[in-house]
Amino acid sequence: MPKSPLHPSPPPLEANDVAIVGGGTVLWFVAFLALLPFQGTLSDHGHGSWPWICLSGAGLGLIGLWYCRARRDAIARDRAAAAAAQAAAGDGGDPATQSD
Repeated sequence: MPKSPLHPSPPPLEANDVAIVGGGTVLWFVAFLALLPFQGTLSDHGHGSWPWICLSGAGLGLIGLWYCRARRDAIARDRAAAAAAQAAAGDGGDPATQSD
């Protein structure tokens, strides 16, 4: 069987992590609010911890939201610093697109 040629890996996709984590956090909190009126029934059937698990998920989501925002801002600062360093070095752009 012939060997197929290897292709380079595509670059990673950029995702809006803040929106994804924020949406998940909201869903956990909505689940908490939805289960809260049924706390007595859930406790009677041995599932009294379910609302508190949802509230914990929302709390952890807030921590994740803080982390994702800090990461996004750090990446933006790093890209700005790299662009400023490139401009200060006198590079006019991408060396791959420049001709000699």
